[in-house]
Amino acid sequence: MYEQNHLASRLRAASLGREDAPFLHLPASGQTTSYGDFFANAEKLAAVLVDAGVGPGDRIAVQAPKTQTMLELYVASVLAGAVFLPLNTSYTGSELEYFLTDASPRVFVCDPARLESLGPIAAKAGVTKVFTLTADDGGTLAEAKEASSAGFVPVVRGSDDLAAILYTSGTTGRSKGAMLTHGNLASNAETLRDVWKFTRRDVLIHALPIFHTHGLFVATNVTLMAGSACHFFAGFDSSAIMDSLPRATVLMGVPTFYVRLLKEAGLPEATASMRLFISGSAPLLAETHEQWRNETGHAILERYGMTETNMIASNPYDGPRKPGTVGLPLPGVEVLVTDPQSGTPLDQGEVGMLEVRGPNVFGGYWQMPEKTAEELRASGFFVTGDLGQIDGDGYVHIVGREKDLIITGGYNVYPKEIELLIDDLSEVAESAVIGVPHPDFGEGVVAVVVPSPGASLTGEDVLRKISGSVARYKQPKHAVIIDTLPRNTMGKVQKNALREQYSGIFEKSGTELNKKQPAS
Repeated sequence: MYEQNHLASRLRAASLGREDAPFLHLPASGQTTSYGDFFANAEKLAAVLVDAGVGPGDRIAVQAPKTQTMLELYVASVLAGAVFLPLNTSYTGSELEYFLTDASPRVFVCDPARLESLGPIAAKAGVTKVFTLTADDGGTLAEAKEASSAGFVPVVRGSDDLAAILYTSGTTGRSKGAMLTHGNLASNAETLRDVWKFTRRDVLIHALPIFHTHGLFVATNVTLMAGSACHFFAGFDSSAIMDSLPRATVLMGVPTFYVRLLKEAGLPEATASMRLFISGSAPLLAETHEQWRNETGHAILERYGMTETNMIASNPYDGPRKPGTVGLPLPGVEVLVTDPQSGTPLDQGEVGMLEVRGPNVFGGYWQMPEKTAEELRASGFFVTGDLGQIDGDGYVHIVGREKDLIITGGYNVYPKEIELLIDDLSEVAESAVIGVPHPDFGEGVVAVVVPSPGASLTGEDVLRKISGSVARYKQPKHAVIIDTLPRNTMGKVQKNALREQYSGIFEKSGTELNKKQPAS
């Protein structure tokens, strides 16, 4: 009965006739939910939404803990023809006010602990119904689900109809709402299912948040479309993940997952039955890739995607998984490297702007036609804002974000190149290279470095050790030693926070101002 709803029909197809097959296992409680019960619950919630006045195209905004009911609400929104709008659980009231005002959702779901502060914000934004949802699947939304009945007939939706809006992180300027269609989400998940060889025999470890592309549209949609099972964790816990590994086949994670698991005893034994480890959302250090291979015998498969495009590229399932690359463009997806100023395609191996075209690319930014026209070309290519290159084997290399490019004394410095040099030092765990205001050069290169455990390291040590490895203009003029790099919930280093923190470093360091380096 799902046939007339483009995305819902594809999410349901692999489990039709397998109503008792396990879908979600919750390790915290030991509870397992079958495919039949999961979709019945989603149908109940779809009826709840319609009873609350939700019509086709209406937005359903959610800022709530990661639970089974929240996942069912996502599918319910698709069934109801609505637009799912998941919001980061760390957003403050003022941030939520912007999102709710901008998106004008019909329904808002939040943690009851925040209802008193967020209720008035929702009312001001025109929300007509507020539900609550707790971390243990309680609250008024869960109560409404229990009082509802299954058998909801999905609203007719085509491939071009809107299925979700995800707001970008907004590190510069206002956050933008990326509009993702039924076709965007369905085509990308079907492609990933096939290239990663997912089947109903797989068991995925899901410890990612579901307000983000990775956890919601990659992990969840691929699992549903393959008819696989899923160990569904509220968050990442190394010990709990280790317990699940012997009963699973696939782990999707961010680099931090793998760094933490490498510290666990018994990792080779725990991973013996696994077939695939996938990493994304942030760059995976080549060192972590090699450590994981040496420890477990598995090569992590790194992939590349964005909020606006879903997944773009992936290292191959069969074939070399190159450390430091994000692999080959997915089937049906085109990737170009262009001159950032002119948009002219560059030759193979040259560094430039990555542009992407395919059925995975979003339909534009919510209520931002000018921004949409700026970043989505008439040809269908999306200007990603990522700088990269494509090597002779066709593998995509990410050099960094355009906004992270450092222009010092008129010369371009790509932070990734310097970070790789610093990270290669035995005393260094990781680093971030940024550009901050400099009175002589416009921007000065600064290295922010985290030492390896037990290592004794100073900023001067770092500068000395890499001094002969790159041209003088690329060398950091200052190196800072800190305990940890600031990251967002998906593990991405927050360079904007570092730039703000160290923006005045050359004003405070008179000796650095006098180190004028020749451009050689």
